[in-house]
Amino acid sequence: MTTTEAPATAGAPPGADRQPPTPRRRRGPAVSQWAAVGFAAPLLVYLILFYVYPLWRNIDLSVHDYTIRAFVQGNAEFVGFEKYAEVFSSSTFPTALWNTAVFTVVSIVFQYAIGLALAVFFRSGFRLSGLLRAMFLVPWLLPLIVSASTWSWMLNSDNGIVNSVLAAFGAEQINWLTSPDTALLSVTIANIWLGIPFNLVILYSGLQNIPGEVYEAASLDGAGPWKQFWSITFPLLRPVSAITLLLGLIYTLKVVDVIWIMTTGGPGDASTTLAIWSYREAFGTGQPDFSPAAAVGNLLILIALVFGFLHLQLQRRQEDS
Repeated sequence: MTTTEAPATAGAPPGADRQPPTPRRRRGPAVSQWAAVGFAAPLLVYLILFYVYPLWRNIDLSVHDYTIRAFVQGNAEFVGFEKYAEVFSSSTFPTALWNTAVFTVVSIVFQYAIGLALAVFFRSGFRLSGLLRAMFLVPWLLPLIVSASTWSWMLNSDNGIVNSVLAAFGAEQINWLTSPDTALLSVTIANIWLGIPFNLVILYSGLQNIPGEVYEAASLDGAGPWKQFWSITFPLLRPVSAITLLLGLIYTLKVVDVIWIMTTGGPGDASTTLAIWSYREAFGTGQPDFSPAAAVGNLLILIALVFGFLHLQLQRRQEDS
């Protein structure tokens, strides 16, 4: 039986009668870019609303003479850097700057040292370590107004528990919150107590990233606890320590509530920091003066930015080395 095939089209290559597949549409770079913009838009809106606009508004307040009437009517006079000159020439500025430096440095040094000691202590692990770590977090979880009010009651000159304990040992009464000699010390102690849990949590997390084999090798080489701390723990914890100190510095610079509740910056200017001075100028008196308050606030922002850039530079040098 003979089969007859249909003749192929003359001059056409085999398979010419097949239609080529429809090419799929590929997403161009514009689609990917718009998707990236869509994901970044909420973050950009957040940054503009809560960071860029308040910062711009604060600068605007500092270069205009904003009284209450001008603040309401919006016709404040432009004065340039006159308010900054007024702040620098004020008799309160040297005292507030010194108190800020002492309050900040002493707070972050003791917060870091105690927090690191507790982190190393809890790293060894024992039966009640989890419960004790949770108890150390209580100061961090309490509202600041509660913590500050508690310290204010404890350091009360007449019926405070601290003076009661001192009296039991025959010591004289100390006017913790009403004496110019001890007011700054009192608020610093309270702030140290509040900041220890933060340092404990961050440093303890950093210690968990150090391999245990390193300590085992050091023990086999005869290194004791102190040698292990200074040769292993402290160097390997340096990046975590740097960011912990930076965050502690920024937080401590802007502390207002603790000092205001305990001493309101007094007596006189004995416990007045730059943050307290700014708050007092804007809200602490019956006649708010927004422009000097904004100028002092901008100084605090500038100080924080300087230390932030220093941290970035040190971090880059460490990465390069």
